[in-house]
Amino acid sequence: MRDFSSLSERELLALAIANEEEDGRIYADFADGLIENYPDSSSVFRHMAEEENEHRRRLIDLYVVKFGDHIPLIRRQDVRGFVQRHPIWQVRPLGLDKVRDYASQMERETANFYRQAAAASTDAAVRKLLGDLAAAEVDHVAEANAAVATNLTPDKREAEDVTQRRLFVLQFVQPGLVGLMDGSVSTLAPVFAAAISTHNSWDGFLVGMAASVGAGISMGFAEALSDDGKLSGRGTPILRGLITGMMTMFGGIGHTLPFLISNFRTALAVAGAVVLVELGLITWVRWRFMDSPPLRAAAQIVLGGALVLAAGIAIGGG
Repeated sequence: MRDFSSLSERELLALAIANEEEDGRIYADFADGLIENYPDSSSVFRHMAEEENEHRRRLIDLYVVKFGDHIPLIRRQDVRGFVQRHPIWQVRPLGLDKVRDYASQMERETANFYRQAAAASTDAAVRKLLGDLAAAEVDHVAEANAAVATNLTPDKREAEDVTQRRLFVLQFVQPGLVGLMDGSVSTLAPVFAAAISTHNSWDGFLVGMAASVGAGISMGFAEALSDDGKLSGRGTPILRGLITGMMTMFGGIGHTLPFLISNFRTALAVAGAVVLVELGLITWVRWRFMDSPPLRAAAQIVLGGALVLAAGIAIGGG
């Protein structure tokens, strides 16, 4: 691996060419990843990819004049401390705001590279081009913002924001809510049945932990295997499974932890209070993200929880 300060002008230009080529491909991947849900933003990144290709062409033209046809292979990872790109473009679906922020960071980092490369060069033509490209990268951010303003009218931006919210609900909120509801409600019966039948807090804790972890694993696999997400747009199965499984465990463990309290009656009272908080949280999520009327959502959740809790109390006290 080379130090940046040890690169010759020939190698600096070769690195700049490779950098522009890779950035252009990243923007093209962004455009491809956004085209289905955010077509107007996709066109912005397509334009940015074309700009990077133009920068690459100018660098190659100067390189050929100065050093000939052969361009040595020097990549980002070959230079110690050089700009590294975390491959978010490989993740689908792409988050619109995350992509925009990432692109702005790319432009700032590339502009800084060109300024340092220009300072290290002694050739007037090379210094001029690198300085021009540094300024172009800075202008690129303003141009991208202008392109966003041109391509994304308020109505289009609002439509993309609605789409982004819908995808967030579909890919994150829904699987999380399913898990939270299952963990908070389905584990009530075994936890309270064990605690009431034995009048021992520790027994209730062990049963609750076992039920929560088991339910989390089961729900995670069930969600991951239910849909590959390609047609429904619900996202990757692994991510959905992880979200559902973790939220299921969280929902069950919440009212299990109070049974670490040695006094049985105190533990039971605290666990009951936690159950009310969990049901309130589920009601709020349904109201906030699912547009469910709060009273109806509360009634449905409380009814379901009460039936399961009643079953656990009846079985434990029988």
